[in-house]
Amino acid sequence: MSFTLGIKGAEIAWFAPICDGDDDFLGNRNPLYKSNWQNTSQIVKSADQLGYRNILCPSSYQVGQDTLSFVAGMAPITNRINFLAAIRCGEVHPPMLARTIATLDHMLNGRLTLNIISSDLPGTFLSSEERYHRSKEVIEILKQAWTQDRILFKGKYYEFDLPTHPVKPYQQNGGPLLYFGGYSPQGLELCAEHCDVYLMWPDKEIGLQNLMATMTEKASKYNRKVLFGLRIHVIVRETEKEAREYAKKLLSKLDLDLGDNIRNRAQDSKSLGVSKQSQLRDESDSEHYVEANLWTGIGFARSGCGAAIVGNPDQVYQKLKRYMELGISSFILSGYPHKQECELFAKYVLPRLNNVSLPELLNRIPHDTPDTPLGKGNRY
Repeated sequence: MSFTLGIKGAEIAWFAPICDGDDDFLGNRNPLYKSNWQNTSQIVKSADQLGYRNILCPSSYQVGQDTLSFVAGMAPITNRINFLAAIRCGEVHPPMLARTIATLDHMLNGRLTLNIISSDLPGTFLSSEERYHRSKEVIEILKQAWTQDRILFKGKYYEFDLPTHPVKPYQQNGGPLLYFGGYSPQGLELCAEHCDVYLMWPDKEIGLQNLMATMTEKASKYNRKVLFGLRIHVIVRETEKEAREYAKKLLSKLDLDLGDNIRNRAQDSKSLGVSKQSQLRDESDSEHYVEANLWTGIGFARSGCGAAIVGNPDQVYQKLKRYMELGISSFILSGYPHKQECELFAKYVLPRLNNVSLPELLNRIPHDTPDTPLGKGNRY
């Protein structure tokens, strides 16, 4: 079974730590790596210059910077990289969210993708079913805004009758791509019906294959196909020994109680996906490796994605190649510190990969636009 929809290569993306957590040692609050405009903008500019094709800009209330404001600020100082902006559904009035998205999309000449998030808003608590129902309504409103002359919507949370000409995005073939990560039954159903790229967290290969098969089957019930992405950390050094020693070094100053606190403060800390990352750590060996070159130690100090590919350049490349053979078309990578690891991966591994832009390949960006690098017909 093929999950790639004929895509040759993969989107290699990096991570913008706008929610804090960029460290030289895990759990070590070094002010040099504090989440601020100066530090994080340098990471994004480096990723752009080094050839990464997308960058995830996450969302968090407790620490960090505002996602959409950050992306807007980066628009005129980057050239080629796409932005994967996290949208916490329900946070912004949907028609105004549509206007914000359209504005950003035009500022970026189509270099915008969206990461749909359904976790609780700060200070609020809804059941999983209610949160995903709200997200479904938000997505349906956005899609009407992008593809129809009017928003005509009546649901449980929202009701609108509005013209859509003020909120039309730059990307004319359906609007920005929607990425989604979630493991609950309601989340899987939402992605199958409405989203374009299903983002997974690290797992054993058999676990990834099973999840991809499940999502493919669910999407087929809506006559749809979904691409697959993997959010994972990476540690690459000239030798495997150096890479494994660096992984150990990252944990060398971690107070396990502090690690628990860091994990538990996240909005999604009680989610099914987070529990699966904890289970993966429980299944790992004494050095925290759960399978060849897959290290789960990072999960001791952060919520969410809790494992890294660790090894020499060939081992890291072969691991990514294996994931691509399984059908994964997008990788969102990160490391500690983020700028250093971004540069190391670009030096040792990135040139060996066929690195693509999914919005380009899926024809979301107009190709007759002369004033943007993304409109010059590069097809990979």
